[in-house]
Amino acid sequence: MQNSKKQTISRRKFLDTSAKATLFSGVALAGFPTIIKASAIGKNPPSDKINIGWIGCGRQGSGDVRSTLRFDTAQFVAVADVDSNRMALGKKMIEDYYSRQTGSSFAGVKTYGDYKELLLDKSIDAVMITTPDHWHSQPAIEAVLAGKDIYLEKPTSLTITEGRLLSDVARRKKVILQVGTQQRSSAQFRVAAELVRNGRIGKLQTVKIGLPGDPSGPEAAEMPIPKNLNYDMWLGSTPMVYYTEIRVHPQNSINDRPGWLRCEQFGAGMITGWGQHHFDSAAWGMDTELTGPVSIEAVAQFPKSGLWDVHGDFMSKAEYANGITMLTSGGYPNGVRYEGTEGWIFVTRGNYRATESDPIPQGNSNPALSASDPKILTSVIGPDEIHLYVSTSQHGNWLDCIKSRKEPISPVEIGHRACTVCLVTHIAMKLGRKLNWDPAKEKFVKDDEANSMLSRPQRAPYGTNYIKI
Repeated sequence: MQNSKKQTISRRKFLDTSAKATLFSGVALAGFPTIIKASAIGKNPPSDKINIGWIGCGRQGSGDVRSTLRFDTAQFVAVADVDSNRMALGKKMIEDYYSRQTGSSFAGVKTYGDYKELLLDKSIDAVMITTPDHWHSQPAIEAVLAGKDIYLEKPTSLTITEGRLLSDVARRKKVILQVGTQQRSSAQFRVAAELVRNGRIGKLQTVKIGLPGDPSGPEAAEMPIPKNLNYDMWLGSTPMVYYTEIRVHPQNSINDRPGWLRCEQFGAGMITGWGQHHFDSAAWGMDTELTGPVSIEAVAQFPKSGLWDVHGDFMSKAEYANGITMLTSGGYPNGVRYEGTEGWIFVTRGNYRATESDPIPQGNSNPALSASDPKILTSVIGPDEIHLYVSTSQHGNWLDCIKSRKEPISPVEIGHRACTVCLVTHIAMKLGRKLNWDPAKEKFVKDDEANSMLSRPQRAPYGTNYIKI
């Protein structure tokens, strides 16, 4: 076992290493059309194109859609959203794109106020799900059962129970499900993981992940529900609470950060928001993609008032069966630092930011890849060493795999496992004590209180509990 000297978390260490975090956000908004002339876009005829439906027309999804549109094999034919204004914007975005490509006015993208009706459309081959976090697993499972391939934004699930159900069903039905952990398609994260896996920093001992928290927010009075919003469906399986705009999403903008990201009712905060990205990347280098920690402990600050109640500054410690300790805190630089017996490697997104409110100061970030010795980074991985999956585009890889039926770079089980690390960390934050975790059984060891938090009550008729599988 490595790290014979035990590392423990103290309140003092938490306060010393925690830093005030800036905000993370997703991307913009989008939407798209039905069948286009063979000459309209690219060389592929309509029969060779993948007809895609877009579910959840918000700012995160618009970036995913725009990144997918540039591939000749993709053809967006429908959009679905519970907010008719956003749905109309999504439709317009796609149709405007095709109009620019064809040089003439284009219309033809179907719209659905209920994504289940979109899933019934036999002409649709695949769906892109970019809904709020509490609406990830249910439409993904239903899309699997409808025979659609899927691009699913992270976090993969809101609970470990529903994540396990999604992974089992998706693998059994053999659909292509790509999780939106796009750091795997950024070369520096793959290179860092390959160097670590091939022993360039000696025996890996510790991984440090920089991940900020969210600030608290104001109180907010009840407001009339906008006529364009099906609020009951938007709440889905979560409890009925009064409508106020900063609980949901801005009505006059699709680029601003939605309030639901800061409400535990709909997610877990930054621990899942950016956490699944970094935990997924860390697992790539740690060779723990299909397992998880054996213990987890965390300390965190939570707002004492206000509508927004997700965690603020925090620190967590996860121990793995292979002897690696993973520490996560906003006090570390945003990214993943691998520390071994013979050096270290740090990897981050560099200057890349998905939106203006990402926690990366533009022009003031760390190099995308650095090491204790620059020679580590120029080390050549030999033909007989470990070579990891290569992808240059998360969305392009998804489309390629739909055609080839090969496993994508971010398959559902690996996505579920990374999300599980986020969720067990969040449970440890809430309970404030060390928890022992069995990654094979996906249960806490002899801890009924912690195990009761592996799922959430679901408000009928919404939720994965009500899907007939």
